[in-house]
Amino acid sequence: MAPPPSPLAPVDLTDPNQVQDVMDLAARIGDLLLAAGTGNSDARAHIHAITTAYGLYYTHVDITLNTITVYARVTDDTPPVNVFRVVHKLSTDYSHLTELDRLIRSIVRGAAPLDEARAILTEIEQSPLPFRNRYALLAWGGFAGAVSLLLGGGWAVAVVATITTLFIMTLNAWLASKSLPMFFQNVLGGFMAVIPAAICYPLAQMSGLYLPPSLVIASCIVALLAGLQLVQTIQDGVTGAPITASARFFETILMTGGIIAGIAVGIQAVDHIGVSLPPLNTSQTSGILGTTAVQILSGAFATAFFCLANFCERRATLVAGTTALLASISFFFITDVLQLSLMMANTVCALAVGFAGGILSRRFLLPPQITAATGIVPFLPGLALYRGMSSLLNDEFIQGLSNLALALATATALAAGVVFGEWVARRVRRPHILHRAGRVLRPVIRPEGSRRQTRAFSPVYWRKGTKMGLRAPWAWRRSTDTSIYEVFDDTELDFNDSSSDSNAGDSERMSEG
Repeated sequence: MAPPPSPLAPVDLTDPNQVQDVMDLAARIGDLLLAAGTGNSDARAHIHAITTAYGLYYTHVDITLNTITVYARVTDDTPPVNVFRVVHKLSTDYSHLTELDRLIRSIVRGAAPLDEARAILTEIEQSPLPFRNRYALLAWGGFAGAVSLLLGGGWAVAVVATITTLFIMTLNAWLASKSLPMFFQNVLGGFMAVIPAAICYPLAQMSGLYLPPSLVIASCIVALLAGLQLVQTIQDGVTGAPITASARFFETILMTGGIIAGIAVGIQAVDHIGVSLPPLNTSQTSGILGTTAVQILSGAFATAFFCLANFCERRATLVAGTTALLASISFFFITDVLQLSLMMANTVCALAVGFAGGILSRRFLLPPQITAATGIVPFLPGLALYRGMSSLLNDEFIQGLSNLALALATATALAAGVVFGEWVARRVRRPHILHRAGRVLRPVIRPEGSRRQTRAFSPVYWRKGTKMGLRAPWAWRRSTDTSIYEVFDDTELDFNDSSSDSNAGDSERMSEG
């Protein structure tokens, strides 16, 4: 029943140990992908692509929230092989995600044998962070300051939001090291977002500074990632994972409820000490810092700081920041020049971000998720969430529900636009199976003790280019300053089209290769 071994990276399909090693490798990679925030359907497609590259065409993959099940039956004479794995820790470490993407490209193109791929994956799992946590915490502070300028605040709002977010994220990181559940961290974060804003507001009134507490609190809420988590939840639902989307939606509601509880306790506390927060008013600006140009640049810087806070490499940060800059320009062009609604602008910008993520991932060989997830950061509904929470706490039930519905609709538009944009990008230029030119050199493991944030950034590093004298679109050469081989390629495999149900298409593509 089983087809012959894959000509790219063959394994002995009659050996149950090798079959199990392939499935275990795919499940481990899927574990890291889900832990980094990859969607259900994308992680499943990556697992299918890995098992297919090693000759296991008839593999069934099931992912439900944080569990991965891989099933394969090679022949009638051998028992089926099952691999089960649970994602224990969720961490948005985009440096791991980038290296995994390059390892997957190497596996699918036949450049990584099974044993070597397992060794490289072990190195990725055990490798340290590219830089210290203190720099990531500083990036969170810069992110909140940029978001406050994006919402129309002045330099005083940016300073207070930056300092408050630095304190919140530092304390939450310490509490996370003590295994405190995320719900209580959000409660504490919502409480701490109110107190500094309420204390600085009377001082700003006496000195004549523009410092609305609502903008400070909204900036800190966006930093707590409630809006981004909601977008990822709806994205799972759009791509055909309703069970995972339902579980994550409940988790999102619970985490957002923790923020609401923290804000409510904070408002009650400041009222008890005699400080009354003003009503929400975001129609004013602070002079030159409230202009459209400042808001556009703030959106780009917010995305760049978000990338740094999630340990992105320099190239990914630059690409994501540029994408967010162009999307922010499009947003204000749609709203100010074309006079269209905010919902239409969010949808168009999300579609552009998803399309750019799919195209730029080929050109710069980056995971599309990084560009898509970080490019929509300037459009997250953090202020709408806070407006709805504040209205509900002040007995304005209809207005509160209206704002919460606006936040949900915005998140839905962002998720749907990103997914559709990525789908369009995959249809612009169809991927193809590459033909090898001459002898293929294998990627090697880096020397023990080497740092991750080097020139190569990963066990296998690709760079766009063309080598003179070669007709094939890709070739291998040895790096001049590291012991890592580089591949030149600007194509992208259509992982979402590679599934265990399309056996005829897989056989045809393998025969072409």
